[in-house]
Amino acid sequence: MRASRITEGMKIAAADALADVVGDELSAAYVIPSPFDERVAPAVTAAVAAAARAEGVARS
Repeated sequence: MRASRITEGMKIAAADALADVVGDELSAAYVIPSPFDERVAPAVTAAVAAAARAEGVARS
């Protein structure tokens, strides 16, 4: 899947996915997960792809 552009909805979907990875572990010292956390890439990828499809900017 490729998107023809990056939308605000896709950015928000990525941010929401990051927040979901943090979940209940949220603290002053842990707001954003490490990029090395194995849960980050799949969560963000799925969320952004879904947002792109929903907003009609996804291409096959």
